[in-house]
Amino acid sequence: MTSRIPTVGFDLDMTLIDSRPGIRATYQAFSAETGVWIDADLAVTRLGPPLEQELANWFPADRIDAMADRYREIYPLHAITPTLALPGARDAIQAVRAAGGRAVVVTAKHEPNAKLHLAHLGIEPDAVIGWLWAEAKAEALREHGASVYVGDHTGDVRGARTAGALAVSVTTGPCDEEELRAAGADVVLPDLTAFPAWWERYLGESAALA
Repeated sequence: MTSRIPTVGFDLDMTLIDSRPGIRATYQAFSAETGVWIDADLAVTRLGPPLEQELANWFPADRIDAMADRYREIYPLHAITPTLALPGARDAIQAVRAAGGRAVVVTAKHEPNAKLHLAHLGIEPDAVIGWLWAEAKAEALREHGASVYVGDHTGDVRGARTAGALAVSVTTGPCDEEELRAAGADVVLPDLTAFPAWWERYLGESAALA
């Protein structure tokens, strides 16, 4: 077997955590504060891209930066407690670390808020890198030497492929298997409960080729 176990990157929203209840609550509070109607139920079906892209549906361009700052400021008050770990999330991280690998979270979310979610849920990756979306995620994946990236969105697939990493997708987010495969996903799992078995097979196959 190779002596070096791969580093695995994971997306956060709708890959490791179901942040929809918390984000919905934050949008509702934010709408009440600003007086601007936001369809929170619709917004949580479009998770993945940066916050600014969603806010552009509700605010004029010259207000988006200020509104994003305020949203992120109130986010911990409303979003952390209602957010749940998705099935298999902790076990997936643990499977990587138990094999001697490193697990890093690479997300488009505001990094301090991402860390709050993980700490609250007792999920302990080796590193958390925020503010990166789609192809830009390749920057952190390369920096940390990740050869596998797990996500739920076609943007995550693009990030993995840009980094030269194996693109592993789960269908727990807004993109179905057909969309993910069309984007170039190498592996599609129903959710992270299937990850440990896949990971064991992957390590075995990698060892056989070494």
